[in-house]
Amino acid sequence: MDPADVARCLGTGVQEWRRLAAHWDALVVDPYAAETGTRRLRRYGHFLLSSATGAIETMPHDVFVQPQDSNPLYVDVDRRFEPLTEEFRAGPVPAALIRMLGRVAAGLDDAGEWTVKMHPFRVVARADGEGRPTPEGRHKDGVTLVTSLLVGRENVTGGRSTVYDADGAELVSVTLDQPGTLLLSDDRATWHSVSPIRPLDPARPGHRDVLVTTLAAR
Repeated sequence: MDPADVARCLGTGVQEWRRLAAHWDALVVDPYAAETGTRRLRRYGHFLLSSATGAIETMPHDVFVQPQDSNPLYVDVDRRFEPLTEEFRAGPVPAALIRMLGRVAAGLDDAGEWTVKMHPFRVVARADGEGRPTPEGRHKDGVTLVTSLLVGRENVTGGRSTVYDADGAELVSVTLDQPGTLLLSDDRATWHSVSPIRPLDPARPGHRDVLVTTLAAR
């Protein structure tokens, strides 16, 4: 989805997007990605969405675990991340995005409630090392719907998102380069990966900011 369509669906304007993007400066280092040599910053939040009413409940903060047959690097690993800030959760964009994605997910599965997980990511690239948005390579998240919203890119090249079918054939390959662009895929039937990023100007670090949101039928 292009940024104009996303903004219309969410009912958001320029100021709301600016306030959202500011939260990426409050992310903290992902120690698990650091083990693979990637500098990635993130937070994590868990919600419950009612299909009938659109009500969103913030769930207690807990460990993040990906199921079997999903992410080969982190299957059944209890990963502990810092929670989303209260200011992030209270903003208009996250709630509007969750409800919109709930309507999309309803076309994939009939669920009374959706487990929603939100991950704001910043991947950093420097002259002495590329940034890898998906150090695990081609993978799935073990959910119904997986989405990636580009929040910003600064001084980077690369970061091409590719979605594959169950047999490994490429379905779509696109570089999210306009803030507000949203990539959605049926995680049950597809795999996905993102190519490394490198700084355009090697004298300065660069980064790629995205908000990954997943929905799974509860």
